Amino acid sequence: MNKKLSRLCNKLGYTFKDISLLEVALSHRSIGKNNNERLEFLGDSVVGYVIAQELFQRLADDNEGNLSRYRSLLVKGDTLASIARHFEVGQYLKLGGGELKSGGNRRASILADTMEAIIAAITLDSDIEQARQCILSWYQSRLDNITSLDLKDPKTRLQEYLQARKYELPEYKVVSVNGKEHAQIFQVDCTVKELKLNISAQGTTRRTAEQKSAELMLEQILKQ
Repeated sequence: MNKKLSRLCNKLGYTFKDISLLEVALSHRSIGKNNNERLEFLGDSVVGYVIAQELFQRLADDNEGNLSRYRSLLVKGDTLASIARHFEVGQYLKLGGGELKSGGNRRASILADTMEAIIAAITLDSDIEQARQCILSWYQSRLDNITSLDLKDPKTRLQEYLQARKYELPEYKVVSVNGKEHAQIFQVDCTVKELKLNISAQGTTRRTAEQKSAELMLEQILKQ
């Protein structure tokens, strides 16, 4: 194992027996055929199961609706990307020239997908119990503070904040859609006319971009 990948393993808290699995997990589809897309598929299911099981055990009195919303908050792309940034995964990514030039090693969607691929790689290198231990260690602080999370989505929170102050509702507008059909990036503007504020955000779906723009808008309003 080279020193660079050894450093990443130390950060992750897991040493691979078959380092080629980690190498594939770090390979974006822009480099060609031997990429991490299949690992993403498996990793998505593993992290969803592990987090769902942990929430089921921790929150014995919560109903199915709340458990689903907590799980969504924990396994969503932004959370996985945040974990990836903590481990500085971006500096280990293998990207094609175009993605490298456009800053793909910092893009949330790519970082989130890579974390899913890493989870799958750990599962295949050992077993799901080992992957579970890693996931729970990465999520520990988030799980310990899970009940403090606001289950309402950003668009709802922004709308309720504005309505409570008799402001008009925000307007959302798709300003651009870039990329191929299977990997589109939506850019959405969120505007609150009365406050003369406009915030732009990107996401892999229109809904995701709208939610991100709403979250940034609320943060901006609360700073004033």
